[in-house]
Amino acid sequence: MSAAPKPSRLTNFLANGGLVLILIAIIAVVTTIIQPRFLSPQNIINVLRNTAILSIISMGQMMVMIAGGFDLSVGVIVAFASIETALVMSYLLQLMPDMAMLAVALAVLISVGTGALIGAANGILVSRLSLSPFMVTLAMSSVVAGATFYITKGIPVYGMPDSFTMGVGRGFVLGIPVVILIGLSVVLLTVGIQRLTSFGRYVYAVGSNPVASRQSGVSVGTVLVLIYAASGLTAAITGVLLTARIGSGQSTLGASFVLESIAAAVVGGVSLMGGSGRAERVMAGALFLSIVSNAMNLLKIDSKYQTLVLGVVLIAALCSELILKGRRKHG
Repeated sequence: MSAAPKPSRLTNFLANGGLVLILIAIIAVVTTIIQPRFLSPQNIINVLRNTAILSIISMGQMMVMIAGGFDLSVGVIVAFASIETALVMSYLLQLMPDMAMLAVALAVLISVGTGALIGAANGILVSRLSLSPFMVTLAMSSVVAGATFYITKGIPVYGMPDSFTMGVGRGFVLGIPVVILIGLSVVLLTVGIQRLTSFGRYVYAVGSNPVASRQSGVSVGTVLVLIYAASGLTAAITGVLLTARIGSGQSTLGASFVLESIAAAVVGGVSLMGGSGRAERVMAGALFLSIVSNAMNLLKIDSKYQTLVLGVVLIAALCSELILKGRRKHG
């Protein structure tokens, strides 16, 4: 029997992130022609800030998807982390008004830790009770959203120090926004985990074949708990950064992040069947979505249509994944 023909260089390029880069270039060129302000330094910084924030939450979503699941609770964790950060920070400042940096650090640690615990709870329910990731994280979304609105009654929370909002949300280090530096750090850490650690290999193995992984000695339950905890942690980091950026805790933050994080992962080449995906490609997917959103704003397209466009992009990404898979199989 003859060997299957090798896929072309073009197919390999498109399948390995090339299609996203081409689309980014096309949208950037077209938008610049219509609205030259797209290439202004301030707009570029805004795009990169949005990319960094979306990349952070997408790293956790990507790990869950690689393992064969979904996390629909990331959006409400963003909102909960936002109001928790603001409430804890303002309370601590009242107790120790001369120790603002300590209050900020403790509030951030508590919020990020809470996000990780919520994610770990998702992982325990999915792994120990063999429940559907879709239903578990959907139910958790309802629980956390209810708690968020009960605490705040929908009212924004203020009282955070300027060192937090100006230093983190709007601050710069060597001319680079702090938010972008944090986003790059999370992506690089995820790349390192994927490529240099046994845990990264276990995540791929669990997503490819959990039964075979278990028979090979991999603690599938532990892997699932850790990746869902990581998803909750990255969602909480996102909530903290958004809180610093807007200067208040908001219970309405994060509503779009479930779809956006999944879309960034899928556009970046993460398979819905699990077992494949790379952090750097997901970051490219986040950049693509951020540029699309920014272009629509600059071109004054009604915000109502942005969700529609996001859905179309997600469907197109799924279709392109099927087409490229078929070409790789048939050459």
